[in-house]
Amino acid sequence: MKILLLPGDGIGPEVVKQAKTVLEACGRRFHFQLTFSEAIIGGAAIDAFRTALPDGTLHLAQASDAVLLGAVGGPKWDDPRAAVRPEQGLLGLRQGLGLFANLRPVRVFSELLDAAPLKPEILRGVDLVVVRELTGGIYFGKPSERRNGSDGREALDTMIYNEVEIRRLLRAAFKLSRQRRKKLTSVDKANILSSSRLWREVAHEVKAEYPDVVYEDVLVDAMAMYLLRRPRDFDVIATENMFGDILTDEASMLAGSMGLLPSASLGESLNSLGHPRGLYEPIHGSAPDIAGRNMANPLATIVSAAMMLRYSLGQAEAAAAIEDAVGAVLAEGHRTADIAATGAGVGCREMGALVVQHLEHCAG
Repeated sequence: MKILLLPGDGIGPEVVKQAKTVLEACGRRFHFQLTFSEAIIGGAAIDAFRTALPDGTLHLAQASDAVLLGAVGGPKWDDPRAAVRPEQGLLGLRQGLGLFANLRPVRVFSELLDAAPLKPEILRGVDLVVVRELTGGIYFGKPSERRNGSDGREALDTMIYNEVEIRRLLRAAFKLSRQRRKKLTSVDKANILSSSRLWREVAHEVKAEYPDVVYEDVLVDAMAMYLLRRPRDFDVIATENMFGDILTDEASMLAGSMGLLPSASLGESLNSLGHPRGLYEPIHGSAPDIAGRNMANPLATIVSAAMMLRYSLGQAEAAAAIEDAVGAVLAEGHRTADIAATGAGVGCREMGALVVQHLEHCAG
């Protein structure tokens, strides 16, 4: 099983290192072998090659069974006039691997109810997944440009979707809902946007293929409110690229911190094991203010590695063992600074070591 590690920028190398140690511990416990390679992406790649996604990185990703990424970006590369930006590496990787469905689970640990800004009675029992379309919409629409107009500088971005992109995303979401509580919420802005009206039309066509799944349409602004008012009501939430990006950052506060939320990006192509080739990453950013200070929370990256074992490597038992180990560590009261009530907590390396200890203890 070949895994490509893309540490990226900021805290990326720190959290990826801890996830790798957890994966190695799983390999020892469950008797499978992992082969790791490493490449650069994002700001680090811009500094080295003047591109956010070197050809060599993409080729390694395409030859691997799965990719584990840390984070990209940082103030060093934040000039809005820059022709090359770190985020282009991530977008290019998604396109190059044909990854169109981004799964972002949000599960609230009972031990962390006090870490979230909402009341515990709202959060208790929350367990949902956002399925976000990844390769279409306003992030990829053309034209996208700055120009000089009659009233000075102006900018243009294009929101575009076709029915093939919408249909495959909705089918992925419906299939996932069948594995869970058989409830799907499709989020759009059909009262305003033509692209959303097409989204809703195609969603209703796909709905007919899954009569056993309870379905509803919700406008994106209402969804932003419902996530804070009644998040327990939702199971699988399907939406387009930009809406999904925004809603999942909001949903991270249900769990208490972005440092807890993993993600998986999947497509239709299969790896050498016969499973979907995927890109796995935490949803948090590069957090350059704490990079190199052993303060980052590695749990989102570690649980992303668990998702990788489940979806791309066919190791569901090992994936569950990681998730159980993370839950056990939190139940014991261990916290990184982002979720500690006092603002202090264990370090990134220490948190990774605690998860490994639980994995090894259970194996014994």
